Amino acid sequence: MAQDKTLTCRDCGADFVFTASEQDFFAEKGFTNEPGRCPSCRAARKQNSGRGGYQQQREMHPATCAACGCETQVPFRPSNDRPVYCRDCFSQNNRRY
Repeated sequence: MAQDKTLTCRDCGADFVFTASEQDFFAEKGFTNEPGRCPSCRAARKQNSGRGGYQQQREMHPATCAACGCETQVPFRPSNDRPVYCRDCFSQNNRRY
């Protein structure tokens, strides 16, 4: 039977209680690590990131669409051995498959 534990938040340094019911929930979900952040820091992190983790700004690279010739930006460094498509042309090509 699990017992309540007092943990220290890695972000703000405050002590928080990791309750027995939370420990049971973590075990049921297969989580092996204890939470490192207090509930308020976890909530703030989720709200700031949008997906529950750090969301890094993507580096965009200029490219010319192989289908329509328009200038676009892609989240990878284009190479000359494969075609690059703008958003519209990419969507149209994916519908064929």
